[in-house]
Amino acid sequence: MNPSNKSRNQSRVGYINSRLGVIASHLSSAHMASEKEAAVVATPSDSPTIFDKIINKEIPATIVYEDDKVLAFRDIAPQAPTHILLIPKVKDGLTGLSKAEERHTLILGHLLYTAKLVAKQEGLEDGFRIVINDGPSACQSVYHIHVHLLGGRQMNWPPG
Repeated sequence: MNPSNKSRNQSRVGYINSRLGVIASHLSSAHMASEKEAAVVATPSDSPTIFDKIINKEIPATIVYEDDKVLAFRDIAPQAPTHILLIPKVKDGLTGLSKAEERHTLILGHLLYTAKLVAKQEGLEDGFRIVINDGPSACQSVYHIHVHLLGGRQMNWPPG
């Protein structure tokens, strides 16, 4: 391997490891302040995220659904009895909903349809909530679009 490529790869690995540390620290805490702090320090980019490691099976996750386009797994810091994250397997520049372009309409629709399938699979006949956080003010801490499927309890309104 060329020395400049090796250095670039080491920098990339260092960046990923530092991001994983931030994500892990906020996921292990039940405090909302930690979620907000993680969102503030998260940097929007097309760089690999913790979700890429889950997609590549480098990090374990409790997968509840998978097809060729979407992966759904249980959130490790659930905010409801059922809290599942649905992510596209290919990010394609879709770090958040505000970055969506017309070319993303099929995957966005597929994410929502898959959320409906997973909700049924999970027995959420009485209802469920779908959340997409976008940007630091919405507490987005992983810049790989993801849908939160929440259910199994009475939700409140207004949220947040």
